[in-house]
Amino acid sequence: MIVLHHCHQTRSMRSLWLLNELGVEFSLRVHSFDRNLREPQYLSLNPAGRVPALELNGDVIWETGAITEVLCERFPERGLGRPPGDIDRPDWLIWVHFAETISQHAATLTQQHIILRDPQTRSPLLTQLEPMRLRKCYAAIEGRLSTPVENREYLLTSGFSAADISVGQAVYMARHFADFEGFPELARWYAQITEREGFLASLPPSEGAELLYGRSFYAPIEA
Repeated sequence: MIVLHHCHQTRSMRSLWLLNELGVEFSLRVHSFDRNLREPQYLSLNPAGRVPALELNGDVIWETGAITEVLCERFPERGLGRPPGDIDRPDWLIWVHFAETISQHAATLTQQHIILRDPQTRSPLLTQLEPMRLRKCYAAIEGRLSTPVENREYLLTSGFSAADISVGQAVYMARHFADFEGFPELARWYAQITEREGFLASLPPSEGAELLYGRSFYAPIEA
């Protein structure tokens, strides 16, 4: 039995997208992005009080990179992982975990623009610096996708994988704060992977969902 604990538009969306792509049966428990995640019952699943937490046949796994590795190893027939010995294994690991670098910058901006409700507690400097750091991450993706390798449609030469899911979901969050101007390959790749049914199924419902982002884009705060 697989149960994913999830909040809409957060990093747990990464695990939800992966489960959709794997095509396995699972249950989804949607939580409010509030203090309920700090309750003892949930902390027994994820001691950091964050999502995701994945219940997998009696085990509990948290941290999206770990969940990605475990699920891809548990369901290798879908071809979303790259096993030890595969020529693309090192690059697969790099990009799966690079998603957290992107997400950390996006999380800082999410805190500044959304979580900190009192304008006096927000840092205009951070809201200006962090989008620049996101664009450095975009440049790394752009460089990878621009490498002159035949048929480089995805992050790995061997095709679509959980690396695209991990980085793609991080970019989904980052694009609320940094646009794709100057990154044509990134824009092409992102448009392509977000047309997939697995991604579309991981989006919040069109009605009644508690959203993290109330706007499509948050500009830096003026000092």
